[in-house]
Amino acid sequence: MFLLAEMKNVTRILPEQFHMKLNDAIAGELNEKLANKVVLNVGLCIALYDILSLQESYIFPGDGASHTRVKFRFIVFRPFIEEILVGRIRSCSQEGVHVTLGFFEDIVIPPTALQHPSRFDENEQAWVWEYDTGDGNKHDLFMDAGEIIRFRVTAETFNETCPAGPSSMQETQESNENKIPYLLTGSINEPGLGLLSWWKNM
Repeated sequence: MFLLAEMKNVTRILPEQFHMKLNDAIAGELNEKLANKVVLNVGLCIALYDILSLQESYIFPGDGASHTRVKFRFIVFRPFIEEILVGRIRSCSQEGVHVTLGFFEDIVIPPTALQHPSRFDENEQAWVWEYDTGDGNKHDLFMDAGEIIRFRVTAETFNETCPAGPSSMQETQESNENKIPYLLTGSINEPGLGLLSWWKNM
């Protein structure tokens, strides 16, 4: 679920930070710049792990700040495909079951990946597994918001959300509002997956 990603960056340190040790100033800048941000094709950055190397620092004409090329490792959230995670149902919609891990919320389990047969209850705004009890009867098992759910990661999708040129800035901003930078797709259509309460009662 968590891994170390090696990255490079030219870090800018302002004059008011010159009293600090260089490593501490750079660590603070990297955490401020990357923590809780999604890096394309890398994952959700959590925190700086360590600094591998620092090159010489430069001060450019007209800019009082120092610029240092840094090689470092960051703790990143990026689960493996087929990895099983436990989260909490955030909400349900026609698009599927939306899950949160507390620090990451862009997880969806589409209708085709739910236990079969399942239906969406408009009144309850919840997906329902029509569980066959084996005696010809069916028992409705609701997937309510707040319930703890175990799911398998089946896919990941990265979307570029950086602004384009000035001419298309407004159009880009509008399209970026609808884009999710990092989306996980999950599945629960196999035994042992789904709400934890289901399997305790069976």
